[in-house]
Amino acid sequence: MSDYFKAKVEYVGEEADLMWEEKMVILFNNTVPQDLKDIAIVHEGGSLAAPIEEGDVMMIGDTPFTLLFVGDKANETMTDLGHATFHFNGSATADQPGTICLEDKEIPAIEPGMIISFRKK
Repeated sequence: MSDYFKAKVEYVGEEADLMWEEKMVILFNNTVPQDLKDIAIVHEGGSLAAPIEEGDVMMIGDTPFTLLFVGDKANETMTDLGHATFHFNGSATADQPGTICLEDKEIPAIEPGMIISFRKK
């Protein structure tokens, strides 16, 4: 399996752990709006070499998560802003078009220098 998206975490917002408690991760590249920076995981680089699809795998460090749902706008916002909202809730649907749902399991601690990537299953 080869990665079609790979980015290094630059910054973890001071309140990002509050989002983890809600089983959510908000990912943004360094164009993140200031009002979202405190709750976001900010990464450098990372461009999509293929579309994100259900069944793909997101890696947070060494921990794999299967994607269960990809919102209609998720690929667009990941391409333009390196942004999507990830819900680790085991759901196959979401209300927001930029949301990606993944299997329901514990999110590892995310720290600067970690790699977040996507790969086809």
